[in-house]
Amino acid sequence: MSHDHMHHNHMEQNHMHHNMKMDNCDMHNMHENHMQENHSDMMMHGGHMMHMGNLKRKFWISLILMISILIMSPMMGAKLPFQVTFAGSDYIVAILSTILFVYGGKPFFSGAKGEFSSKKPGMMSLIALGITVAYLYSIYAVLVNNIFTTLGPVNDFFWELSTLIVIMLLGHQIEMSSVSNAGSAVNSLAKLLPDNAHLVDGDDIRDISVNEIKNDQVLLVKSGEKIPADGVIKKGTTFVNESFITGESTKVAKKVDDKVIGGSINHSGSIEILVTGTGNNGYLSKVMQMVQDAQNSKSKSEDLANQVAGYLFYAAIAVALIALVAWLPVQGINFTLPIIVSVLIIACPHALGLAIPLITSRSTSIAATNGLLIRNRASLEKVNQIKYAFMDKTGTLTAGDFKVNVIQSFKDDFSEDQLLQIAASLEAESNHPLAKGITDLATSKNIKNLKVDNLQQISGAGLSGTINAQAYKLVSEKYLKNNDLAIPTYTDSPEDTISYLVENNQVVGMIAEGDSIKAGSKAMIDFLKSNGIEPVMLTGDNRKAAKKVAQILNINDYKSELLPENKQEIVKTYQAKGKTIFIGDGINDAPSLNQSDIGVAIGSGTDIAIDSADVVLVNSDPKDVINLLKLAKNARRKVIENLWWGAGYNVVALPVAAGILYPFTGFLLDPMLGAVLMSLSTVIVAINAMTLKIK
Repeated sequence: MSHDHMHHNHMEQNHMHHNMKMDNCDMHNMHENHMQENHSDMMMHGGHMMHMGNLKRKFWISLILMISILIMSPMMGAKLPFQVTFAGSDYIVAILSTILFVYGGKPFFSGAKGEFSSKKPGMMSLIALGITVAYLYSIYAVLVNNIFTTLGPVNDFFWELSTLIVIMLLGHQIEMSSVSNAGSAVNSLAKLLPDNAHLVDGDDIRDISVNEIKNDQVLLVKSGEKIPADGVIKKGTTFVNESFITGESTKVAKKVDDKVIGGSINHSGSIEILVTGTGNNGYLSKVMQMVQDAQNSKSKSEDLANQVAGYLFYAAIAVALIALVAWLPVQGINFTLPIIVSVLIIACPHALGLAIPLITSRSTSIAATNGLLIRNRASLEKVNQIKYAFMDKTGTLTAGDFKVNVIQSFKDDFSEDQLLQIAASLEAESNHPLAKGITDLATSKNIKNLKVDNLQQISGAGLSGTINAQAYKLVSEKYLKNNDLAIPTYTDSPEDTISYLVENNQVVGMIAEGDSIKAGSKAMIDFLKSNGIEPVMLTGDNRKAAKKVAQILNINDYKSELLPENKQEIVKTYQAKGKTIFIGDGINDAPSLNQSDIGVAIGSGTDIAIDSADVVLVNSDPKDVINLLKLAKNARRKVIENLWWGAGYNVVALPVAAGILYPFTGFLLDPMLGAVLMSLSTVIVAINAMTLKIK
């Protein structure tokens, strides 16, 4: 990547972040409101947007109603030690159950309506079927047991009805709070701004809350403090850490009239800034949006649960109809009706409502503690089929911060340190990544800067200035060629970016700088290979630089000097052969992140990259991809296990409930036994979900 090209990218990043402002008050309010809203957000079911109202309140009121019902209602005809029945208690139970059925069941009916309108009965339809049958039959039981006594006695299903509604509401509650946990896991990003700022008011300095900051105020920022708002330096010089914006860890030199960004850290000296924008760099609002996207994205695993629920819905109707046809002519209505009701209620297992939410909750929190922000869970379902892993080079596999590898003098009375001193003096004010490599080395060697007069930027080529009455330029090779300056032979450093020092139109030295490979890159590549996934590096950088990194990391397949559209085309070509994952951080990666089956963005990357990704690596460490793939695989396995536990036992339970064994053994599935089995599978599903781990 050329000096000027990199500089342009850097400026472009800064410019983007400057354009994404939001008011401090708004930001803090958004942060507060978001945490509350999560519980009363929308849930998607069968393409139907289901407004959950205040789900938390609905759950707690339903729970109180359920406890009251359980105290007065025998469990499938068997009276338990804690139960209390008295004259008229049946009617009280029926009234409480009616309230619970209408109030607690409402979300499921509206969800079922959505599923039927899209001709895809699923979870909501199954729950609606189960609770409706349980309710109607239980009311019939109350009437028979108390009024039309010659038809009875009949066991009611109030126990089933109330526990089913409450457990399904609990499932939604867990699902939604897991998404708000994802929000709180990245709240560290929301804390980029300090709580207070030092307002300069004439000669007076007083502390104000960040919410009170207004444009055109002057703020004092002391050394080591976070900059509370966007602004322009009016007094003082310093170095600022802007890594949260640019992803570049090196500090940027700032002087009067330079812009600073709220949330960056002031390192070296006190400065006074004129506020130009109260707000952060837009990253918090991005994160909030991501959390909502994750919430609304229906993952394949939920679709899997919905598919299973859909099959169960049809299976229950079919088995019930078969039982009706088989038993009604032989045994009559009093024998047949309880069988049909048992079939339709057993088909809707409590465990199914918890099977996926518990795994979602667990995997979201594990992901968050491992620096992963999952924006779109649906994409992770494809994890088992991934064949190719594409990755960008600069900023993804490499740190994007330049270090000096070679200094060479071409002039006898010029030592390497003198050469470095002049270069560092010229670059002292620059915030360019290459400049920082030079100034960092000079600082580490305790080399003091010399005084530079009439410092000028040479457009797209470097810098010029006068030191000790000598005219110096620090420029790229292209500048030397364009100006017919002879390039002396030097130690070959092919993968590095070279800057040349020119003294009075004679090249007197060169400095070669290279990007350092991130510590986690090798581990990620090794893991991919050992799991049968082929790594492919796609970079806009030159072929030499690409080859060097590919060799070090043992990547056999790499392509260089690519434009964004080239990267996307390559991803498309490989997709014909297998599923793909793309890991990148830049504007030029955005199309590929969207194109790929799973897009993973580096947290320190550009907003556009983060917007395009399914998963964000909050710590910008490629090694976190290992945890992502392990977690996604394990979560998928758990989902399938839980669906078998939650719904699989119906393969046996439905035919038995329908009386398939009755002609041979005289055995009919007692609804009470069905209830016990159901409770057992719910416990197993919960324990199984909680044992989800990365390793």
